Amino acid sequence: MLTSRRGELEALGHLDSAHAPLVVPVLDVSPADTGLPQVLRRLPAGLVPAVDVCALPDGPGGELARWGVPVQPVIGLTCSDGRLAAHGAACRAYARGAVVRLRPGRDRTGPDATTAVERVWRRTGLVPEQCDLLVDAADVCCPADLRVAEPRVRRVVDWARRHAWRTVTVAAGGMPPSLSRLPTDEPVRVDRWDWLFWRRLADLGVGYGDYGVSPAPPGGVEPGDRLPTVRYTAEDGWWIYRWSRRGGRGDERFADLCRTLVTAGHWPPAGAGFSWGDHELLRRARRVTGAGSPANWTAWSTSHHLAHVLAALTGPADGHRRGPPAPAEDRTGFTRPHRGGAHRRGR
Repeated sequence: MLTSRRGELEALGHLDSAHAPLVVPVLDVSPADTGLPQVLRRLPAGLVPAVDVCALPDGPGGELARWGVPVQPVIGLTCSDGRLAAHGAACRAYARGAVVRLRPGRDRTGPDATTAVERVWRRTGLVPEQCDLLVDAADVCCPADLRVAEPRVRRVVDWARRHAWRTVTVAAGGMPPSLSRLPTDEPVRVDRWDWLFWRRLADLGVGYGDYGVSPAPPGGVEPGDRLPTVRYTAEDGWWIYRWSRRGGRGDERFADLCRTLVTAGHWPPAGAGFSWGDHELLRRARRVTGAGSPANWTAWSTSHHLAHVLAALTGPADGHRRGPPAPAEDRTGFTRPHRGGAHRRGR
């Protein structure tokens, strides 16, 4: 799940053709994202985003069939009848189906959820086999969050098995909402509770999703904190680099940050070949070009994160530990259903 900011969209734009079909970005759209349809046309072939326009008012701007670019609508259980009808039109226009986003902390579950999804199918004209269920656990940032979220999500997945969903994915966000209290000028490790949470649910056979390198709900760098920052994904944690040393020049500070990163033990053996983001970070370590901006730092961090997660889900690569095994992908990027169970995909 990503915002529609420049940094995250730039990272998606640099996915290669082999990896693009394996990722389904869920983009939360705000009223300020007026140019998003044009940006989506430049994404790599095979990368079909799911778009959540729940923050937009009902009307032409939220009617995805008018965007002229293949997308999947993200449907909330409380969407209006008019919006559901518009989402159904988008599904017919692009022949892609839809993502139903259920938030266990906010949406009712059990019989109430059944009534709600039956309304979704009726108003959109879809059937369960055309819909992917996204169970959005939101913030899972500490052991206490994990203890609350796990039984809640297990109950939702148990309920979900009563319906013939195309896929079922559990997603969470583990990045702390603020980094300003972390030390500067040294890498600081932060647990990836979202990844640990999903691994605890491995027996359910559900797909994996997260909020990239941003907190959940999507936020980003807090106002006033514009220190050079990289959020670098490793096995069970992130390494947070926030650099203030060497004073004045931002280019030199960021180059020093990158030199520290590329000599660290969590720098992948493939180095700059691991992802576009790693390539750009190595260029800054060598002072080939300038430091960039906060949007660039988000783009490079997100690019590495996508590569790391794909490596963990699809098999051992570059020394990264593999997660629970994933079934074979079909050409649309959705996993082929397991008989009688939930399915796995990457978001």
